[in-house]
Amino acid sequence: MKIRIITASLVMTLSAIAVQADETESSDLPFSVLTELENGTEIRNGGYGSAMTGHPKKSNHFYALTDRGPNANYTGPEGKGKKFPMPEYTPRISEFKLTKDGQIEVVREILLKDNKGNLITGLPNPKGMGSTGEVPYDNSGKMLNTDPYGLDSEGLVALKDGTFWVSDEYGPHIVHYDANGIELERINPFGTGTGERKLPAVFANRRANRGMEGLAITPDGKTLVGIMQSTMFNPSKKEITNKSLTRIVTFDIKTGDTQQFLYRQEANNLSNSEIAAISKNEFLVIERDGGFYGDKAKYKRLYKITLKGATDVSGDFDSEFGMMLNNKTLEQNSWEEVAAANIQPVEKTLVADVLADINYPHDKLEGIWIRNKKSIAILNDDDFAVSVKDGEVIQKKLPVDGSIDSNRLYVISLDKKLNKI
Repeated sequence: MKIRIITASLVMTLSAIAVQADETESSDLPFSVLTELENGTEIRNGGYGSAMTGHPKKSNHFYALTDRGPNANYTGPEGKGKKFPMPEYTPRISEFKLTKDGQIEVVREILLKDNKGNLITGLPNPKGMGSTGEVPYDNSGKMLNTDPYGLDSEGLVALKDGTFWVSDEYGPHIVHYDANGIELERINPFGTGTGERKLPAVFANRRANRGMEGLAITPDGKTLVGIMQSTMFNPSKKEITNKSLTRIVTFDIKTGDTQQFLYRQEANNLSNSEIAAISKNEFLVIERDGGFYGDKAKYKRLYKITLKGATDVSGDFDSEFGMMLNNKTLEQNSWEEVAAANIQPVEKTLVADVLADINYPHDKLEGIWIRNKKSIAILNDDDFAVSVKDGEVIQKKLPVDGSIDSNRLYVISLDKKLNKI
């Protein structure tokens, strides 16, 4: 396996990556400084790591997606929530070009808008429209308003007609945007979107901040495939017992028909942070923890999965808890109980252990771009280069060397074709 490293802003020494110099290239993923806080923290845009996908028509062009914008955990006078030091920030998609000499160029930026063309924000949704229960605050601790069109964007699909599908962690929502970023349709479990189509009701039980983290489309362009980041709180946080069970949902774009499948993670509370299509039934999935290299990181892996042979666990589309097994939700059943009921999760095969292969220094591995059958690019989420300490927004730095975290594109050459693994 050979790896090229296309880095952002501050380049680590090669000794920290454990890659031979003649196999490595580096260049900046362009970013700008949006603002500087009073404590000297730079907020960077950056932030292009929540999802990545190849341009459907242009070779060596890819799209990358930001999430809701710079934010940090905070508990204020109105309860637990998030600080938004730039509450007006609009989630966005950017098109990039990877040049022959390994440089990355910005081609264009697309800001996301509501169905009337107004810029949206990344602030949480109101109750009944995708609310996570989080209270939004500004950087001084003052409570902010919610946004009915707010999006914590995490999954991205680019279509040949120039439009995009985006999935998020709030509702969860799946939103169709035109080529200029204007909303065409919004689909969620509670029917408050644009149009009348819905996701299965059980997805309203997503764990806050761990909703539909990844989104793909089958090569025929007919079916969206979304993956939940972690075990849903179904029926509640206290009552779930199987914390390595996550769900995949398929959505037929024409008919709105859905199916659901189970995915078994390697440990409790891990994150499936992206999915990309290899074929109609085969997909590449990220499975990761939230640790940094040299700290607590153990899992930063790419798996190939297949839906063939997996059991559809849809159950009643309108049921609050979905399919029941042994008078319990699926998340309350052990894997042994699931197997005893002849329910098969998706089959998975390890493609790359990124942490072991390249000493991956970041906490978040969130973007996949399948360049061809033997070449994969991955991208980290740098969180706009900010973190939090004692309720204060601070600079996000890599423990391995103290550098400011930034978007970094890694190109992995596989020994075998993906469809042969």
